[in-house]
Amino acid sequence: MSDLYIGLMSGTSMDGIDAVLVRFDGDKPELLASHAHSWPVKVANRLHALCTPGNNEIDRMGEMDQMVAIHFAGAVRALLAKTGHHPSQVRAIGSHGQTIRHRPELGFTLQIGNGARLAVETGIDVICDFRAKDIALGGQGAPLVPAFHQAVFASSQNMRMILNIGGIANVSVLPGPDDQVFGFDTGPGNTLLDQWYRKHKGGNYDPKGSWAASGWVNTDLLSRLLGHPYFHMPHPKSTGRETFTLPWMELFLAERPPLRPEDVQRTLLEFTARSISDALQPLAAGIKEPELFICGGGVHNDALMYRLIELLPGWHIDSTFAIGLHPDWVEAIAFAWLAKSFIEGRAGNLSAVTGASRQAILGCFHPAA
Repeated sequence: MSDLYIGLMSGTSMDGIDAVLVRFDGDKPELLASHAHSWPVKVANRLHALCTPGNNEIDRMGEMDQMVAIHFAGAVRALLAKTGHHPSQVRAIGSHGQTIRHRPELGFTLQIGNGARLAVETGIDVICDFRAKDIALGGQGAPLVPAFHQAVFASSQNMRMILNIGGIANVSVLPGPDDQVFGFDTGPGNTLLDQWYRKHKGGNYDPKGSWAASGWVNTDLLSRLLGHPYFHMPHPKSTGRETFTLPWMELFLAERPPLRPEDVQRTLLEFTARSISDALQPLAAGIKEPELFICGGGVHNDALMYRLIELLPGWHIDSTFAIGLHPDWVEAIAFAWLAKSFIEGRAGNLSAVTGASRQAILGCFHPAA
């Protein structure tokens, strides 16, 4: 049986598809190739539109379910072209799909990117829909990456935290033993920053946080944002971009004199940084030098990284580069690992993380044949 797997990830930021070809030695991944596939502007706009209620949603979702699979397949072909590997050499694809709703409080989560279509288009077996089983077992369906983080990043000498800053930010706490791992979504990562930037500047994201750095924090707006009930909920917990939306934030803007757009951006950056640091600080009580390793798109936001360093004095903060994996590809590799876990009949979730009643094999299988 081949030990080569492909992982596909498109997060809540919808800034593109991350594709990786991975060889595993046990649970340890070796990244053989990676590929970043940008969403065409029209496709990205339609995906963003699906994330909020609108007209004719079922037909639009059905069409985009196929479109996402076709673009995922294009990313797979481009990835394999880099190494010359043939589809027959790959055991399976682990596809996260594209989240358009995450409503665990209503008992569902929805990721599109038709697995059957992806298997047909690529000629490779596909495992997808990883979150549904966890939710069926009473869990949040997220975050799923802590089990992978434990397998590849845990240290027997030190407690480590792995912070992924995508559209939503999540933390994995790795005390050492497998049965003590936990994690949760801390709140917004890039989602509000990207939406506000897109509205006022037209691009997908604020490069290095430069526009935010040109503004000033508005303490009244920040206080209102940090007052969201999510931050007072105990973990296990998860959230999504449908909770922290631009219309929600703009309600607070409408209650006060107008702010400069760059000041709103700076305040949103502070909101992300503060919600992360407020969640992490209690987890490190009594630890002399907590270790925090960061991955995801937010690691490239220099202004955000500087602010986290300021808010977490005495912490050892670095990217996951320092412990063996490029921060841009950690989540895609995680879904390759989840596909491997499915094939091997191993559980992919951790009950202490998601709140599920038990651990379970995650995913649905779509054979290429």
